[in-house]
Amino acid sequence: MIPQVNRDDKGILKNIMCYALDMDGTIYLGEKWIDGAQEFLKAMEKAGKKYMFLTNNSSKNPQAYVEKLGRMGLKIDEGKIVTSGQAAIDYLKRNFSGKKVFLLGNELLKAEFEEEGIALAGRDAQVVVVGFDTTLTYEKMCRVCDLVRAGLPYISTHPDYNCPTETGFIPDAGAIHAFIHASTGRFPDHIIGKPNGDIMDYLAKRGGVSKQQTAMVGDRLYTDVAAGVNNGYTGILVLSGEAGLQDIEKEKIYPDLIFDSVKEMIPYI
Repeated sequence: MIPQVNRDDKGILKNIMCYALDMDGTIYLGEKWIDGAQEFLKAMEKAGKKYMFLTNNSSKNPQAYVEKLGRMGLKIDEGKIVTSGQAAIDYLKRNFSGKKVFLLGNELLKAEFEEEGIALAGRDAQVVVVGFDTTLTYEKMCRVCDLVRAGLPYISTHPDYNCPTETGFIPDAGAIHAFIHASTGRFPDHIIGKPNGDIMDYLAKRGGVSKQQTAMVGDRLYTDVAAGVNNGYTGILVLSGEAGLQDIEKEKIYPDLIFDSVKEMIPYI
């Protein structure tokens, strides 16, 4: 059943103590705030609620998000940022400890992996990790396809096909997966980011709040909302980014609540 837009008749939000907020398409587009997003953050603070930014975008490290939000007028520390890159590092440490990793990612992600002790390698890699590489080249694509075709474990930070920007959508990690699949016949063996459980378990560990008291808020059904409803969280769809109401029945992913934007959530917090 699809809930009514901009309504919380059951008072679900009153019992939510922590909000996991998607970023692109939910809080901002590019470096422009979505209307009412700043007021929403202030309303949560006033109500004594906690929030964390949870993003699948692995093209930036937490410090880059802190700096970006700082430029936009919001001062926060890295403790409020959870990325698919961080969750991927956590997964590698638990499942491929000491293994050499070929990382398809930009310099920020590579630096983050190296700072956390992940050994990066080229053709002698033992594991392949694919992120949202905004510095992608044909040479890189050839190299990653060679390693995937050779049968190495193949991990990805997240499944998003597109990343929303101020001027439209740009190809994201899911589009890179499609390229690799067309060449090698393989999709990732394991994907860390939303809607998958790895990043949501990592979020719970970082946030220190129960899943029952946490809401996942985002503009995508197949990542954000599915991450919430499939992993024990409250799943909230905002219509300020990728998904529209017509997509709900098509994708068969049903949010607990729907709002036009985070601004419309303020009266219910």
